[in-house]
Amino acid sequence: QVQLVESGGGLVQAGGSLRLSCAASGIISRINTMGWYRQAPGKQRDMVDFITRNGVTDYADSVKGRFTISRDNAKNMVYLQMNSLKFEDTAVYYCNIRTTSGGVYWGQGTQVTVSS
Repeated sequence: QVQLVESGGGLVQAGGSLRLSCAASGIISRINTMGWYRQAPGKQRDMVDFITRNGVTDYADSVKGRFTISRDNAKNMVYLQMNSLKFEDTAVYYCNIRTTSGGVYWGQGTQVTVSS
């Protein structure tokens, strides 16, 4: 059974930084992309960013220049460095992985709250 466990969420003042981590474990076929989504109260879950196995990245316009995604393929981990946080970044952040065999897996989510 595949398990994704996020950590690193919390409360931070606007302008501050947080680093999220996500560890994937279990029987995982070859992981293709790893990424982060977020969902604010009353809103849909949106993609924040993703990174391919070869290190190609993409970001939502709202986080470009502030967030950085990275991964450790050997450890099946993905990280999200969030700088210059804004109130509107407040959301539950979900780790997501997609495998080459078509599997899609989600973490349980970690709360990020930015106080203005």
